[in-house]
Amino acid sequence: MKRKLNENDVPEVAEASEHTETPNAPEPVTFASFGLEPRLLRGIRDQRWSTPTPVQARAIPLALEGKDILARSGTGTGKTAAYLLPILHNTIRRRETRETSALILVPTKELALQVTKLAQSLSTHCGQDVRVQNIAGKESDVVQRAKLADLPDIVVATPARASVNLNNGALSLKGLAHLVVDEGDLVMGYGFQEDIDNVAKNMSKGVQIFLMSATLNAELETLRGLFCRDPVLLNLDDVEKESQHVKQYIIKCAEDEKFLLIYAMFLLKLIKGKTIIFVGDVDRSYRVKLFLEQFGIKSCVLNSELPLTSRLHIVEEFNKNIYDILIASDENEILGLSEDRPSKKAKTSKAAKTDSGVSRGIDFINVSCVLNFDLPDTYKSYFHRIGRTARAGKSGTAISFIIPKDKFRRHKPTSFPGCANDEEVLTKIEKHQKEGQKVENYGFDLKKLEPFRYRFADALRAVTRIAIREARIKELRMELVKSQKLSRYFEEHPESLSHLRHDQNLNHPAKIQAHLKHVPDYLLPGGRKAEDVGFVNLQRPKGHRDVRKKGRKVVRNRAGKIDPLKTFNARGRGKK
Repeated sequence: MKRKLNENDVPEVAEASEHTETPNAPEPVTFASFGLEPRLLRGIRDQRWSTPTPVQARAIPLALEGKDILARSGTGTGKTAAYLLPILHNTIRRRETRETSALILVPTKELALQVTKLAQSLSTHCGQDVRVQNIAGKESDVVQRAKLADLPDIVVATPARASVNLNNGALSLKGLAHLVVDEGDLVMGYGFQEDIDNVAKNMSKGVQIFLMSATLNAELETLRGLFCRDPVLLNLDDVEKESQHVKQYIIKCAEDEKFLLIYAMFLLKLIKGKTIIFVGDVDRSYRVKLFLEQFGIKSCVLNSELPLTSRLHIVEEFNKNIYDILIASDENEILGLSEDRPSKKAKTSKAAKTDSGVSRGIDFINVSCVLNFDLPDTYKSYFHRIGRTARAGKSGTAISFIIPKDKFRRHKPTSFPGCANDEEVLTKIEKHQKEGQKVENYGFDLKKLEPFRYRFADALRAVTRIAIREARIKELRMELVKSQKLSRYFEEHPESLSHLRHDQNLNHPAKIQAHLKHVPDYLLPGGRKAEDVGFVNLQRPKGHRDVRKKGRKVVRNRAGKIDPLKTFNARGRGKK
């Protein structure tokens, strides 16, 4: 505000010039405008977040007012920070009591660790004022009881772990002020109904509720009726329609042509940037990985058989650009579910299976393309998969391979049973497209890839069932060698470690052919042809000097004939 001196040398406000902003102009929304704790603002700066996302801009002020919130927003839109920041703010302000004030329920261990890391990062400048514990892991009850004995301010858990610790008295909800159910539709779909009911029974009234999800369905409505009194509904699908825009393409092809297409796309750099390839199962993921290795294309597999820390390490390497291609499957990727609940609970809903996996919950950074090598069983899983790209306002591409019914089961070595209904799933995908979005034909001319077929077939033959099995076993052996829990055992049994290391150094399960890495120019579609050097005379030119004749040593025998053993003349005769 400008001031000037009047006639009596008293400062007064100057009149607004035509360049001065009007007082009615809306101020831009910032994290500081929410009135958050200054130490949290420093943590936000460390995350390099410039402005709040739409879900954060609407949810944080309401949460600070104490309202219950039921928010629907797409993946990658900042839902986690939208509930963490208000909870951290209130936790810092509420320091007179030492008790657990916030419980965050998530469906998977990966998501639990992700939420815990973000909460610790945002509160890194708060010292001991905020204590966060993750009890979603598969530690023993003694270890988890010790974690909860210190009465952490924020507890992150799966519903099953929370229920177990409530029953044995390790977790107390007497002072609970905030309850979060993240990915609420998955929590209910995974068969945690009994655990959720147990949490609700042990809760006191007046607890602030956050229900966060990417979809609104019957499961989420059940949670709403169980916990919420009068929640504020935030349906931010329309607000973020532009930021979630993904270019969607399909390619109809034969079963073996899928491998030909990914070979051409990556080797000719038709796909640029980081890519997630979704396949049908774990075996399928290793088949694709070993196939790409034949051409020197590096990739990593997110294998559900590996320990939790190893899977998270793979995700971190992908996010750090160590790998540009990540191959993942949705089958058996309900990470940590089988360890928490009986198997019969995991099979309560077919939709829960198909809606699970890396398509939900895990955070991937700067993914430019999602490649559906095998189309999922449902259109919902398709939209969750392609939600890995075009996040935070960035553009992205989704390419899906479709197997027509007349081409299904025509090539048994590469056939996958889940592709039987590709055309029906595609019809549902097209039916549920948002306004302004559509699925387009990629328009790939497979005839131009004919020169590559002999190379692709050669590489595909090298990836046998035995090679796939050995690749999976080899990776498990490597994890055993690196395991910290087994280090004591290996110290006492060094022969077991030597056997594992010997097996680890065996030959590669699939024979890599070095010549396949290089693509001659004449194979490229529209590329350079071999240069025409004209007629090449196979005879020596007239002026050519024959070095062999000039100065050649000739040894003759007594009869005057050339000795072939001493002159290397095969004829054995020559001029005398």
